[in-house]
Amino acid sequence: MNSSPFTLSGVHYRPITPDDVPAFYDVMMNAGMDERAETWNGTTPDDLRATLFAPDCGGYLAVDRDGRAVGCVGYRPHGNHTLVLYRLATRPEARGRGVGRQLMNEAEGMANREGYGRLMLPISQFNLGVIPFYEHLGYRQVDEPYPFLKEGRPAPVVMVKEFKSHNEDSE
Repeated sequence: MNSSPFTLSGVHYRPITPDDVPAFYDVMMNAGMDERAETWNGTTPDDLRATLFAPDCGGYLAVDRDGRAVGCVGYRPHGNHTLVLYRLATRPEARGRGVGRQLMNEAEGMANREGYGRLMLPISQFNLGVIPFYEHLGYRQVDEPYPFLKEGRPAPVVMVKEFKSHNEDSE
């Protein structure tokens, strides 16, 4: 499921490796998520390792010219046609440079190549200010449960983007 890395505006985007877990975690913890977001702030590096490297799962890391991770996003499948994106994060100093948008493009491109017909992403109840960013990228809010919700946690806002995969073209 990995694509080749490339560079945009001095930032290099590449699929994650197990050695990237500390950098991925560091970006998450320094992204400025509301402290009430337990599913975010309660994540450990071991949790990330378990979810990012389960079968058919993975993610992307954005690395600046100095080798510092400035953004990340993870993904995991749900069923045959949905890829769930999670943990999109950018360091505050990297915002406004297109890092989040390019990480989403990386994940969308991989999902399309792998034949997923749609992407789903959860938005924490404590991070609703990001909804316009995702709407601008073509995502829409849906009234659908988040398949990976842990018991006792607040339900996220679920957003979905559907697209025609290359596999549909060949049917």
